[in-house]
Amino acid sequence: MQLYNTLSAEERAELIDQAGKQRLTLSFYAYAKIEDPQQFRNDLFLAWNPLDALGRIYVAHEGINAQMSVPADNFEAFRDTLESYDFMQGIRLNVAVEQDDHSFLKLTIKVRHKIVADGLNDATFDVTKKGIHLKAKEFNEILEDPNTIVVDFRNHYESEVGHFKGAITPDVETFRESLPIINEQLKDFKETKNLVMYCTGGIRCEKASAYYKHQGFKNVYQLEGGIINYAKQIKEEGLESKFIGKNFVFDNRLGERITEDIISQCHQCGKPCDNHTNCVNDGCHLLFIQCDECKAAMENCCSTECQEVIHLPLAEQVKLRKGKQVGNKVFRKGKSEKLKFKHSGVLSDASLDVVSKTKTIREKIKVKKVLLGKAEHYFVKAQVAQFLIENQELNIGDKILISGPTTGNEELLLEKMLVNGKEVAQAKSGDKVTFQVPFRVRLSDKLFKMK
Repeated sequence: MQLYNTLSAEERAELIDQAGKQRLTLSFYAYAKIEDPQQFRNDLFLAWNPLDALGRIYVAHEGINAQMSVPADNFEAFRDTLESYDFMQGIRLNVAVEQDDHSFLKLTIKVRHKIVADGLNDATFDVTKKGIHLKAKEFNEILEDPNTIVVDFRNHYESEVGHFKGAITPDVETFRESLPIINEQLKDFKETKNLVMYCTGGIRCEKASAYYKHQGFKNVYQLEGGIINYAKQIKEEGLESKFIGKNFVFDNRLGERITEDIISQCHQCGKPCDNHTNCVNDGCHLLFIQCDECKAAMENCCSTECQEVIHLPLAEQVKLRKGKQVGNKVFRKGKSEKLKFKHSGVLSDASLDVVSKTKTIREKIKVKKVLLGKAEHYFVKAQVAQFLIENQELNIGDKILISGPTTGNEELLLEKMLVNGKEVAQAKSGDKVTFQVPFRVRLSDKLFKMK
């Protein structure tokens, strides 16, 4: 009985590309009383692994918090696995605005003390007495009320690239830090102001709203479904976005764009930029903002010191890392004296630039390939290869890739082919195709279409 991943991220990415199927990035959470979190965790893994569902999921006695990637074809089957639990029937699934097939490359389900590290003693207040949920239109309307105070309950590196206009953006590294800070900062407005809060997907506000009501705040509101759901609603309903910039997300995308505005700067040169990255030095992994020019010049490093380290022999790099508690801290907090243009705390609503329509380095290097079929024969004298099409369609004019352990990766533009012995413009699943290639093809080779 398999209860853990057996494939590496690289192997999984290759399988996703070969499948050529659309995947959906989504998130959800639910507070509920779970008697045996470990058994619950194992049951989820057994249900989701056959569906090729991937993601980062936390379960605890208090519920579940999940960010996931699911094949679109398996979406309803995945929803059925949730609906089998009473507390998740009719659960809202926040589907991302921007999709990326590689947003998650492993299925990781961990049992934790809490599904969000809030530092609160739940026994001291009623966690069910939450704030009033607001949809996008209602949220926009209450922001126009002069008696409204809107608070961002995310961390500094999240709010830096995007936030609601006029929001208080605490200079914190964890959710638990923000709770007492906001309580002290707004103590004189508990009865006179609307306390309106938001976060990425809504889960932090579920607990925070109940906490602040217990602290004596009379008018407590929260954005239903967080920024993710807000972005979806304003798009569907044609509403004005009161959010400006980019929504930071905790997957391989590191962000999804809500508006075209860029409100942050490259931490190294100061150029308008909102692309997060992690320092490539395995002994650092600092999360920071880096433009394409600095990315190339600094080799994806946060400093010259880290740049020097990555060119050392691997044994020396490992020796330098010894004793450092970095491990798998992919989202190590983005503060360092080396980052000259880092901003946090009170942030501006001003747009520094808008997104260029030209492709960035990140988009240029992201080439998708779809597996079409496998090699069946190679006619040496004629230099003609024969392939069996097993998936999708092949057309004249397609850019193709022939790949194998001996052949390597060879790209071609398909200008002419025979399908089942006849010269036609399209081949479908089950067809045998032949065309000339300027290199030897082996039976271990596979045929891909480049996208």
